[in-house]
Amino acid sequence: MILCIPVEKYAEGSSPIHGHFGSAPFFLLHDVEKGTYENLPNSNLNHEHGQCNPMKTIEGRGVGAVLCQGMGRKAVERLNAGGVKVLVSEALNAADVVESFKKGLVHELQLDEACGGHAHHGSEHGCHS
Repeated sequence: MILCIPVEKYAEGSSPIHGHFGSAPFFLLHDVEKGTYENLPNSNLNHEHGQCNPMKTIEGRGVGAVLCQGMGRKAVERLNAGGVKVLVSEALNAADVVESFKKGLVHELQLDEACGGHAHHGSEHGCHS
């Protein structure tokens, strides 16, 4: 399976996690079976509120799940419609996110947990700035 992780900068396993998926400068693609990383610039970084289209960047790359700390409702819906699960992890770097995934310490982001807007960032809703 290939995981997509929003990151601040590319540093393989030590890449720091970006708190909110749609505004991440980069996506780190991690092939769980091979243990490899690929850095992918977020081509949809600058978008209007509610217009994040994450499938635009990751489509066709075999991504099975996105691991993040928070995401807007429409982005969750678009990813789910594209067959990609959205999983929540509180880890702070890519290696720890992958480890939490492998240990089953993540949960699927439900629509009622998704962020309501760019100004709506609170850990009680799985959203982080």
